[in-house]
Amino acid sequence: MVTLFTLSSSSSTFLFPTPRTKLSTTLTYFSSLPKTPTHLKKPVLAVTSLSSPLQCDPSLPPAVQTFWQWLRDEGVVSAKSPAAKPALVPEGMGLVAHRNIGKNEVVLEVPKRLWINPDAVSASEIGNVCSGLKPWVSVALFLLREKYRDDSKWRLYLDILPESTNSTVFWSEEELDELQGTQLLSTTMGVKEYVQSEFLKVEEEIILPNKQLFPSPITLDDFFWAFGILRSRAFSRLRGQNLVLIPLADLINHSSSITTEEHAWEIKGAAGLFSWDYLFSIRSPVALKAGEQVFIQYDINKSNAEFALDYGFIDSSNANRDAFTLTLEISESDPFYGDKLDIAESNGLGATAYFDIFLDRSLPPALIPYLRLVALGGTDAFLLESIFRNTIWGHLELPVSPANEELICRVVREACKSALSAYPTTIEEDEKLKESKLDPRLEIAVGIRHGEKKVLQHIDGIFKDRESELRQLEYYQERRLKDLGLCGELEDIIFWEPK
Repeated sequence: MVTLFTLSSSSSTFLFPTPRTKLSTTLTYFSSLPKTPTHLKKPVLAVTSLSSPLQCDPSLPPAVQTFWQWLRDEGVVSAKSPAAKPALVPEGMGLVAHRNIGKNEVVLEVPKRLWINPDAVSASEIGNVCSGLKPWVSVALFLLREKYRDDSKWRLYLDILPESTNSTVFWSEEELDELQGTQLLSTTMGVKEYVQSEFLKVEEEIILPNKQLFPSPITLDDFFWAFGILRSRAFSRLRGQNLVLIPLADLINHSSSITTEEHAWEIKGAAGLFSWDYLFSIRSPVALKAGEQVFIQYDINKSNAEFALDYGFIDSSNANRDAFTLTLEISESDPFYGDKLDIAESNGLGATAYFDIFLDRSLPPALIPYLRLVALGGTDAFLLESIFRNTIWGHLELPVSPANEELICRVVREACKSALSAYPTTIEEDEKLKESKLDPRLEIAVGIRHGEKKVLQHIDGIFKDRESELRQLEYYQERRLKDLGLCGELEDIIFWEPK
């Protein structure tokens, strides 16, 4: 269940819940999400053999060496490409340049015949029974079926995939306790419930009735594994590709030092000695020297909570990823519910609106107008009349009345204080913990709750400052009198005496 911090005015309700679970987007559309590193580092030198682009470092695990040989056999590895090879790096496994690479130079290319995506599912033996499933569910089933097939085309790729990640969906109850009070905890539980419900449905409708297609048992843990692999490693920024696993490309790690997401391309080119195919092409966002690790930017706009859920790490070097989601709602019991809903929908919002607040960033432009709309009532309700319908949003972008402005400030500040009181630790205790060496998952938990608290303090500070300025603000009636020429430069009302 989503916990709501609720404070009611005479007619409207303000809701500040744990963040919504964006199931309509995050579970059907995956951003460019390669490997899940355990922590972040700046580009570093890796210990690897640079003697030949065709040879794999003999110190790597046998499974990785066999995977590299498979790529050679498939024509992905040649004397000219790729420009980087698998290597052991601080994050675990990554790609390291075996020669100097220029900015925007191609690092690797992988032909479409090796991609794992909905097209691969459709072309397989389970294509017909999976045709009506959500794309991610069908690919998850395909991934699991191939994992248990000794003769799978992707056998050697599947062998190098991790058994788990540090994504919060894999945390134990004890580990999740460290997220008490955070929005991430509620989001994680919502995602886990969603994945479980999808598994039970697909087990009943697809897996059990088609045992000849799924001879190896598929458990809920298996399904979560496939979900975690897709969540952390799938690419989506390709033409017509909402979900695709790319062998080798998904070894590339994230770095906050990379500030562009322009790295993945789909092109048509040579895919072998006598064949042409669509190729997945990655270009280096920066110039690299031989021995340096190749990095990309996973997603500039994701919050640390989303990073923890998707990849199992947080970008602790970037405070701008600390975020808190404010949820505002027009109460159905509001006597002006219909009018307010019409106004909200006319401006791209709804009865419930979500606003992601990031540390050290400006508030979302629509937040304050929506707050004023939700709080609108009493003597200000005339603005809801149809005569103002085409202009009201412009009025809401400016202070409406002292009562309206005071109400939104008070409600937001009380909600922030309520949210802060729900954490079992103080921000000072979290800061002290951050100074010590922590288990990776505890480090994530402390970073998330510390970040959320900082954002809540940031929001509270904004509205505290606004409260102190209430008397200096210009409200609707004063602006209207000025427009009519009935208010002087010193804000005094002009009275006209009859001659």
